[in-house]
Amino acid sequence: MFPRPLTPLAASNGAEPLGRALRRAALGRARAGLGGPPLLLPSMLMFAVIVASSGLLLMIERGILAEMKPLPLHPPSRDGTAWRGTIPESGGLTVGVGDSDLQVRQDVRNRTLRAVCGQPGMPRDPWDLPVGQRRTLLRHILVSDRYRFLYCYVPKVACSNWKRVLKVLAGVLDSVDVRLKMDHRSDLVFLADLRPEEIRYRLQHYFKFLFVRDPLERLLSAYRNKFGEIREYQQRYGAEIVKRYRAGAGPSPAGDDVTFPEFLRYLVDEDPERMNEHWMPVYHLCQPCAVRYDFVGSYERLEADANQVLEWVRAPPHIRFPTRQAWYRPASPESLHYHLCSAPRALLQDVLPKYILDFSLFAYPLPNITREACHQ
Repeated sequence: MFPRPLTPLAASNGAEPLGRALRRAALGRARAGLGGPPLLLPSMLMFAVIVASSGLLLMIERGILAEMKPLPLHPPSRDGTAWRGTIPESGGLTVGVGDSDLQVRQDVRNRTLRAVCGQPGMPRDPWDLPVGQRRTLLRHILVSDRYRFLYCYVPKVACSNWKRVLKVLAGVLDSVDVRLKMDHRSDLVFLADLRPEEIRYRLQHYFKFLFVRDPLERLLSAYRNKFGEIREYQQRYGAEIVKRYRAGAGPSPAGDDVTFPEFLRYLVDEDPERMNEHWMPVYHLCQPCAVRYDFVGSYERLEADANQVLEWVRAPPHIRFPTRQAWYRPASPESLHYHLCSAPRALLQDVLPKYILDFSLFAYPLPNITREACHQ
């Protein structure tokens, strides 16, 4: 009754397997040299077409939710607390009958993840990863033993609010509305804090989820926040970016006036595996091929998806996901369109391969930066 996995795309004539090519492309630059013409690899373009076609067919047929692992049993004692929702009799996840958008979106992502992660050369387990990649992954997965779930946090995708929720669930904070400066380490448990056998048990038995966002919108949000507001980032990264990419910058720039194209040039020259977590690709942060996540939520419908997760993990009904503060102004599609159209097109073509797996795996469309679109 569940949709069958897509048939793996085999490499022909001894060519490099698609999985390895995609992973390599995400690490490499899209052009041969600094003076060479921008190039988007054919395999990436073909894959984008496959994903787009699959998504279109799914939207037409309104596909059903792909198979997910059942929720594990919770500890029997809950101090008599009333729980939101009920445990499905079959033990599986349920989605409201009327929420066809959520069903279709999850089906698109599940099919895409199976298709890409099933390719030769793609990791199937965290212990398949090189040590550095595994360390990054385990440092980004938060643990709730009381509610038996794992959350891979992605900076600039509401991770501060999720950490606030975890602290409330753990009894450290009284309310998600407490407006204290967020300590991103204390009173939180990460998979990296545990022994290998404890990690394996939780990966096998706990409910696992993450939240994603349009890759370029996430980059713009990080750029605006870190280089427009945070002095530490201006001094540590901004000053170096200005010295490296701005002619006549001088020996000691302040780093508080980094332009978006300068930030993109910096990203082109960075190894994705060594990037700061605020602009590291989600693929490298959360390794969705090595970890089989039960749910991938969207920033675009954050509150609904987050409260659906809280229902699935059977959080107390008085705990809700924090609402966005009135003063907060996220990076809008219009602002993103302006910044992308103001950047050199060749530069964008160099940046996109770094994030191609984020676009592909999570079914985000590539940006339309044609001259016609930018002049509208």
